[in-house]
Amino acid sequence: MWIKPVSRRRFVQSFGAIAAGTCPTLGPWPSLARAAAAGNASALAPKPSEHPPKAKQLLILFLTGGFSHLDTFDPKPRLNTEHGKPIPSFGLRPDESRPLPLLGSKFSFQQAGQSGLWMSNLFSHLQTVADDLCVIRSMHTDIVEHFQATLAIHTGSATVPMPSIGAWLSYGLGTFNSNLPSYVILAEHLPYAGAQVWDANFLPAEHQGVRIIPGNQPIADLNPLPRPVTLRQLEQIMLHDVNSAHAKARPEDSNLRARMSSFETARGMMHEAPEVFDLRRESNSLLDNYGVQRGDNQSFAWQCLIARRLLERGVRVVELIDTGSHDNWDSHGDMETHRPKARRVDRAITSLILDLKARGLLDQTAIALCTEFGRTPWSDGGNGKGRNHYAKAFSCVLLGAGVRGGTTYGTTDDYGANIVDRPCHVHDYHATLLHLMGIHHEHLTYRYAGRDFRLTDVAGNVLHEILS
Repeated sequence: MWIKPVSRRRFVQSFGAIAAGTCPTLGPWPSLARAAAAGNASALAPKPSEHPPKAKQLLILFLTGGFSHLDTFDPKPRLNTEHGKPIPSFGLRPDESRPLPLLGSKFSFQQAGQSGLWMSNLFSHLQTVADDLCVIRSMHTDIVEHFQATLAIHTGSATVPMPSIGAWLSYGLGTFNSNLPSYVILAEHLPYAGAQVWDANFLPAEHQGVRIIPGNQPIADLNPLPRPVTLRQLEQIMLHDVNSAHAKARPEDSNLRARMSSFETARGMMHEAPEVFDLRRESNSLLDNYGVQRGDNQSFAWQCLIARRLLERGVRVVELIDTGSHDNWDSHGDMETHRPKARRVDRAITSLILDLKARGLLDQTAIALCTEFGRTPWSDGGNGKGRNHYAKAFSCVLLGAGVRGGTTYGTTDDYGANIVDRPCHVHDYHATLLHLMGIHHEHLTYRYAGRDFRLTDVAGNVLHEILS
């Protein structure tokens, strides 16, 4: 990695910055990171970025199932005027190559904010922060099935399982709080591709994402046993010494060090994580903004509030997955099923954005609101009410630190079927996110099986036009 040496004097000076109150929001991390690297400290210690980052943290909001770009962020009036007209359909599967009737949108579109950003009434709350959003209308991916497309948007690979973007950022940058995981996923249900979505794969295992399951016990065995502190401390010291000796005798086994690191994180979580999930100090007005009732520990609104609390405590990457591999945005039968899915997330996501902004966290957090693919301009099946999967064009959103708000990137044709200007492959999306975090996507690599792997494989271009 891009490690630079640090002198003992510079290291000590960094602590003076704390006393003087001149350190940044999350402390003197560059100096500490260099010192940690020089001392062979924890793999999760904060590391310096390759270039000055616009964002220090990443929040991923993944809407499972493929929401329709044509009914949310990419209005196509011609679909309504030519509703029912058969046109030659096409896609990535042979059974789509036949005439199918165009399907107009059931949802009205409005221009929102001073920027006049077009959005549908499915996201009426999100319209209020339109000037913070950059809508990428020219996304495309490689495979039109949920499993593979979900893998692609998370790992850059639709075929061979690879490390998730959260694991790559943990590996490249470390984290700001050693008592919490560097990559946390809030997922009530397993998404398509399951735990591969947040897997570290061949990266060191300590960069694996940690899933939190909303409910009474978000993390199993979190509360420490009520035992004497001195006895527990002695046991920890003994266990650490035994593990260190065991690992030292087996330097080729990186999993041993990773397991030791996970134990350290687990102990830290017992002290800090219970407070993260305790919302008693949050005001009634803030809970009401999110739509969280007292005692709620499961709703998507609760998950959004927990995401904010994780970010303000220094977790590097937080991801919210709104639904699982069933009962999601996959609206084959009727596009009306988009309504309850939008109601579940619209208010909560908007409140999360406003909350981050009010606390000054949006200035250091990049937010990716995304899905795995889009949906067809024509109807799916004989009932003429739903849309099929579509990988050639769809929409995703970026906002937050380093992103120009109130803008769009890329253009699709009058039916939303073909990209006609500035296409954005998933690799380009990832390259841009890494750039915002201070990393050149071609330089963040890991050697495995004789090859240098990276998140963007052998492709990827940064979307400089959307950067502030």
